[in-house]
Parts: sequence; C-alpha cells; structure tokens
Amino acid sequence: MFWLSLIPFVTGWMGENHFAALPVALYGAVLLMAGLAYFALARALALGKDTKGKASVAIYAAAVPLSFVNPWIAFAMYIVVAILWFIPDRRIERAFAE
Repeated sequence: MFWLSLIPFVTGWMGENHFAALPVALYGAVLLMAGLAYFALARALALGKDTKGKASVAIYAAAVPLSFVNPWIAFAMYIVVAILWFIPDRRIERAFAE
C-alpha cells in the first residue's frame, strides 16, 4: 500500500515537468515496487502461475532505465502494462470458487 500512496505524487511531478526523464523514471520505479509487492502477495497466497505479474515487473524494470534514453517510450511501456491488466485476473476467481 505504501508504493500505491506515492503514485499521485510522482504522477503530478511527471506532469509538471512535461515528462522529463527523472520524473518518468521515478514514476516507473514506484510502479515497479508496487508490481513487486503484488507479485510477492500472489506468491504468498499461492494463486498459481503469475505470467502477467512477471511480465509487468520485467516491463517496468526495462522501462525505468529506458526513461533516461527516451521518456516517451518508457511511458508507452507503462501504458502497455496497464492494458495488459485491463483483462481481469481469473486466478482469484478460481481461488474463491474452491
């Protein structure tokens, strides 16, 4: 929950600085840490194979350093992860059905 509480701050900072490299990188770092926290939670709950969680963490990890090369490409990668999670995760529904 801590990492999610930082999202409004880094989003505002990124917008105020017109998507400069450092704010975009920090935004990605916060998303990466939130993704790692979710991945750890899914592992602790033994929900099964977490392909989207692993892919999200990998994309965030690649986008953070890439933001210093081209912030717009990094931001596009953050959007790709959001689109990836637009489809709900069926593992939770299956866990409650058991």
